[in-house]
Order: sequence, then C-alpha cells, then structure tokens
Amino acid sequence: MITPSLLGPTAGLVPDVQRIAVLRANALGDFIFALPALDALRAAYPSAEIVLLGAPWHAKLWRDRPGPVDRVLVVPPAPGIRSPEPDEPEPSIDDFLAAATGFDLAVQIHGGGANSNPLLSRLGARVTVGLRAEDAPPLDRWIRYVYYQHEVIRYLEVVALVGAPATTVVPTLAVTDADRAEAGRVLGPADRPRVALHPGATDTRRRWPTERFAEVARELHGDGYEVLVTGTPSEREVVDRVVAAAGVPVRPQVGTLSLGGLAGGYADCALVVSNDTGPLHLAAAVGTPTVGIFWVGNLINTANPLRGRHRPICSWVVHCPVCGVDCTPGIYPHRPGDGECPHRDSFVTDVPVAEVLEAARELLTP
Repeated sequence: MITPSLLGPTAGLVPDVQRIAVLRANALGDFIFALPALDALRAAYPSAEIVLLGAPWHAKLWRDRPGPVDRVLVVPPAPGIRSPEPDEPEPSIDDFLAAATGFDLAVQIHGGGANSNPLLSRLGARVTVGLRAEDAPPLDRWIRYVYYQHEVIRYLEVVALVGAPATTVVPTLAVTDADRAEAGRVLGPADRPRVALHPGATDTRRRWPTERFAEVARELHGDGYEVLVTGTPSEREVVDRVVAAAGVPVRPQVGTLSLGGLAGGYADCALVVSNDTGPLHLAAAVGTPTVGIFWVGNLINTANPLRGRHRPICSWVVHCPVCGVDCTPGIYPHRPGDGECPHRDSFVTDVPVAEVLEAARELLTP
C-alpha cells in the first residue's frame, strides 16, 4: 500500500505507457466526478491512449466529444460492475477481455474493488492502480477506500499514485455544437431566460417533495423565467406531479433529449435546481449555476466545492423517518442494523422552500 498525502504526484510515472484503461462504468454523476482524474491522467501521459471501460451510454455521450477520453470500451454487465441497459444484448466477458488487451496501465476508480479489482487484474496490464476496501484484493498500487471522502478527491488520489497530479478539482464537460443543435430543435428559442428543475432521483431518499419543486417553479415563473422540468422516462410521474401542482405554465421535458442534448439545454439555462442526482452534476460540469438539495452524507461526498456558482442546501437528517435507524454508513460498522434499513422515505423533506428560493435568486441576480 502507498499512502498519499497530497493531490500528487505521490509516486512516479509508469514508464513507456502507450495505453491506459480506466474502469468507471456506473451512473452519470459518478462519471462526472471522475473527470478531474481523467484530466490529470491526460496531462501526465499526453501521448497515451486513454480508454474508458464504461457502459453503452458512455460510448454515446463521448462520441465526437473533446476531452481526456480517446474511446470507450463497453464492459459487460456484472455484479458490482454495472447493470444491463434496456434491450442491451448480452455480451461475453471473454469477448470483452479479448478486446481489452495491450494496456500498460489499468486504473480502478469504480468503488471499493471487491468486484472491480479482480476484473481489472484480468486485463493483464503491466501496472494496476486503484481503490481497495477491506474485502477487496490488492492492486500493484492502491489506496484505502474510505466511505466519507469527496468523490473527486478520491479519484485524484488514485491517479496521483501513478504520477498524475491534479490539474483541477472541478469537473468540466465540453458542450458540442451537436448538443446545442439538439437542444435547440427540441426546446426552441427562449423568449425569456430559462431555468430548469429536476425533481427526480434514482434513490427516493434523495427526493425533495414534488410540491416544494412546484412552489419553486411557481415563484421563478413569477420572477419572469421560463421553467423547464426535466426527467428520465422512469421519472415521468414525478415530473407530472410537479407540473400539475405548479399552477403556472411550465415545460415538462421527459425523455425528449439525449444526455448530450440535455447538456446543451442546461448550458443555456440561467440556473438548474435539482436533487442530488446525475443531472445536477451534469449542469455544474457544463458551467451552469446550480442549487442542489442534499442529504448531509452525500453533501460530504458529492457537492460541488465552488460557491460562486453553486449552492448545496443540506438536510441534516441521519435517522430513517420511518424506523429511526441511523443510516450514516461507516460510522458504526460493528453495530448490527445501523447504516441501512428497508425504507426509502425521503431524508430531505426538512429542506425549506425559502432557503432554496433565496439561493436561486441570489445566483440569478446579476
């Protein structure tokens, strides 16, 4: 184990590196948090090919997009790696491994490593580096996985182990002409400044009540803004509830835009207000000011560090509102039942509308 103390470099560059594999195959926000580490690798190994081992959606998002990733190689669905996408053909792990050859350096920034480290080791790279929880096998260079650490810093510490110092701590995603053109086709020209609300989140514990989003929509519409309400197809019901409760004209956008188109749409917004979920972090990465609604544990791990353009509004609830179990992972690892329960009621209902509106209006004021 190598113990880093700074954001790098904490060990030397790997010599003669021509191809780098980076395993990061999970959700949108997770990928956004990895962008500074990918930028650091590109700066440290400028002539190497960087291959992201990701999901099919990564390949679509990264097609013809400038940035640190040269290409995406889709990793098959597997426990602890990623879930299959709808209608995705079942790929073979053997076919994947046959295509994933010739790497000089393999980087695991995909979690604690119980499932990902064995996969990474099967690539046959000269040097492996990554995270390691207690139940994970070691890599050639590794750092202990500790739950409460900002995700961006976590991955920067990993790449520092192969001589790649941080070049930024702020994730940035380029918006392409194609992104803006798609957003323009779907949304049309704006006759007023636009704001977007995103009331969904995969984990329902991170969802602020829809009636609160509706109140924000109503207030911002009254302030003179055109209000978009974005969501994935699985979040249609949530979006519909916000639209119905708002009582003013708002524009639902459910599944109308690809991820690239959503990036283009957000880039032209004056503000995005969202739960702590992928679209919030996408908006920040394309340079749009954000107001995010966070549970305190996720605030520690994922909130954007800048306050000139971003306002994380925090709920301090740590006990399940149904059964009272302490749901702070990692604090009491030896007390059975603590850290997890079967309920999925929201942990962020105590965030007041007034605080969200105050932050929104402050960011919207020139």
